[in-house]
Amino acid sequence: MRFNLRQIEVFRAVMVTGSISGAARLLAVSQPAISRLLAYTEDRLGMKLFERVKGRVQPTPEARRLFAEVDQVHQGVVRVNNLAQELRERGTGGMHVVASPSVGQAFVPEAICHFRHHFPDVRVEFEILTLQELVARVSANRVDLGLSVLPVDEPTIADTAIMKGSLRVIFRRGHELANLSEITPADLASYSLIGYGPQTPYGLHIERALSASGTSLRFDTVVRFTPVACSLVQAGAGVGIVDEFVIRGGTWPEIEARPFVPHTQMHVHLVTSRLEPLSRIAQAFTKILHDLGRAPIPKSDPHTNTVS
Repeated sequence: MRFNLRQIEVFRAVMVTGSISGAARLLAVSQPAISRLLAYTEDRLGMKLFERVKGRVQPTPEARRLFAEVDQVHQGVVRVNNLAQELRERGTGGMHVVASPSVGQAFVPEAICHFRHHFPDVRVEFEILTLQELVARVSANRVDLGLSVLPVDEPTIADTAIMKGSLRVIFRRGHELANLSEITPADLASYSLIGYGPQTPYGLHIERALSASGTSLRFDTVVRFTPVACSLVQAGAGVGIVDEFVIRGGTWPEIEARPFVPHTQMHVHLVTSRLEPLSRIAQAFTKILHDLGRAPIPKSDPHTNTVS
């Protein structure tokens, strides 16, 4: 026997509330109805889902393992119902965008701001994800599109570079590195540096950039995401290397930035499914992304600490 949606709903309600009575209140049905359906489900599955202990139900180990999958199914049903409601009420639906931390810091919010002016009734869901999570969501068609500062090489995904940029060395306002117009790895050797884990995609990218210069650097603080590196630099915890997308728009008022030498080109990558066409709404959003990508990226003013 397989779970049907009603059995999933009842099983989840008991797990969430911790009792038959709680599940009955949550689903607005009688307690005997919940008990009968649970007993029927256990009988057909051939396993116990709950133990009755002093009038309460305790989930078995099998039930706990099932719950993780059942909850995902429930969330999917909720998303379907929300979309159906939006289509019924607005005729426009919604859009789900995911991004890596660097482009999610300023570039994507800027694009969403432009989008809202043209489509004020469209619901936008925006998430910051790791590259691995982003690729999985786009590949499974669970989101409309994704944006990343690192390329994606997957057969089911289309990767389009929509903006050029490069690496920057960042430091707190007033730092002596502000006297330099460009910064090499050798210039950084005497400072406390903030870097990335060697097994992270971004860490590997920085490592390749350093290898091209023939210089090895010691990183005293290791983080996973560029916005975290920016936060630490702004707090005065060290000097970092980031892409220029994360410092777009003056998000970090206490940070100054200079070009990193050797110059390392980076891109913002628009990633979409090769298997499913973009909706009309998502197509409109990608046009905004392309328009912003063609505009020159604001450069750091060497006499200020902001990226204007």
